[in-house]
Amino acid sequence: MKDVKTPTTRSYHDYLISSLQDSEHAAAYIEVALELEEGESEPELLRAMLKDIVDARLKLNNLSEEAKFRYQKLDKILSETGGAEIYTLVELLDALGFRIAIAPKLIN
Repeated sequence: MKDVKTPTTRSYHDYLISSLQDSEHAAAYIEVALELEEGESEPELLRAMLKDIVDARLKLNNLSEEAKFRYQKLDKILSETGGAEIYTLVELLDALGFRIAIAPKLIN
């Protein structure tokens, strides 16, 4: 029987950050956080996922000062509210028959 190495938490995190450098992957990652069923959302999940995306952009040296400022501002709000407003908006849209889609911004 071959020895199978299980990835460590650190190697998984490195892989995750690397994959989030792709805008399509990052968009899908955010959608996962927003599409959780009612009662499944965890207050820290959205914050953690956004931090992963910011970390990926930092690793690419591709994060503007404005984006850093906006991230810090939103992170503070999320730490205080747990994202209740965001999840309530998603739930309302779902009840109305809509969903939020996250897509990379087209740059000309």
